[in-house]
Parts: sequence; C-alpha cells; structure tokens
Amino acid sequence: MMNREFWKAALMRALRTTAQAALASIGADAVTLGDVDPLRVLSAAALGFVVSMLMSIATGLPEAPFVDGGGQHGK
Repeated sequence: MMNREFWKAALMRALRTTAQAALASIGADAVTLGDVDPLRVLSAAALGFVVSMLMSIATGLPEAPFVDGGGQHGK
C-alpha cells in the first residue's frame, strides 16, 4: 500500500517534471515570446506529469518508502 509520503514525493517529482517539460518545449520552439505555442507547451507539460506519476507508481520512489504486503521497500 502506498502511503501519504509516497504520494507527496510522487507529486513533487511530477511537478518538477512538468516544469522541465514546459521549459524544454518553450526552449525548443521559441525564438521570441511571441513564438511560443501555449497548446504545445501545455501538452508537453501534461504528458510529463502523467508519465512521471505512472513511472512512480510502477517503479516506486527511492525517497519515499511504501509497504505492499511483502515488507518495506525504499528507505
């Protein structure tokens, strides 16, 4: 069972990934602020968030322990 610490760490990781994806999308697409495609930036950021959350659920987080009936995992 994933506890509150796990979900907090997963959310923080996903938010950092979201910001990184948005910044990468802006940097790759735009020469000036007028060149930024907001839909593309939001799409990349949302995809980064979803993928990060799914990876955290699938593989766990080293910074947040969770228990799944088999014992303690993580720290």
